[in-house]
Amino acid sequence: MTAAPDSPLATLWCPSPNVEPRRNGLQADMLILHYTGMDSAEAALDWLTRQESGVSCHYLVDEEGRIAQLVLESERAWHAGQSLWAGELDVNSCSIGIEIHNPGHDFDYPDFPDAEMRAVEALCLDIMSRHAIPPARVLAHSDVAPGRKRDPGEKFDWERLARAGIGLWVPPAPVEGDSGLGPGDEGETVAALQRDFLDFGYGVEVTSTYGTGLEKAVEAFQRHFRPARIDGRADNSTRKTLARLLASRDATPMA
Repeated sequence: MTAAPDSPLATLWCPSPNVEPRRNGLQADMLILHYTGMDSAEAALDWLTRQESGVSCHYLVDEEGRIAQLVLESERAWHAGQSLWAGELDVNSCSIGIEIHNPGHDFDYPDFPDAEMRAVEALCLDIMSRHAIPPARVLAHSDVAPGRKRDPGEKFDWERLARAGIGLWVPPAPVEGDSGLGPGDEGETVAALQRDFLDFGYGVEVTSTYGTGLEKAVEAFQRHFRPARIDGRADNSTRKTLARLLASRDATPMA
């Protein structure tokens, strides 16, 4: 099939064979941001366009801000893997995936360069101009796959994107001296926390017991929304930040 990039910001059209129709005609109403976790953007592009890799994404942004499109926005790319958000198990069918080059946690996890962040910001705004994506559905790969994925990680500047109108953000509540709730804790306070995380979108069960599932969701939340301390424990800062985000989301008009 002959095609051209959906975004005028993409300077390279490099189609991946790892693509299929969206399930049941679903439209993209989520934006999932990743890091490549590879040595170079060139290596990532090669891998994402190899059939044997079994993975793809809609866009790849390199450290100098160059943008390649690999899958049309109308198609289902294979970027989220086993994932869940707000009850949706087929995140790939209702999302657009952007891979942002960064070697990641296994390779010293460098900062994201300004040129790259500028390009990500512009690309997100361009995509959102064509799709009804609410702020609360601009997410990290780690949000939809807690415990399995860490990207794009705690160094990614979500606050910067939010200032441009991309994603949901509130100033994180300051970290206090409390240890908070953690694995093994039980009771109604834990159940209330589980209900709040479930309401926000994370795939947790309401069991009244602080188990591994909740711990991984809290860690993913901290990595995105309260990166000052990432330990999977629901301290006062984490719980207050979550409450502020829920209030902000409920007060924000849907796209």
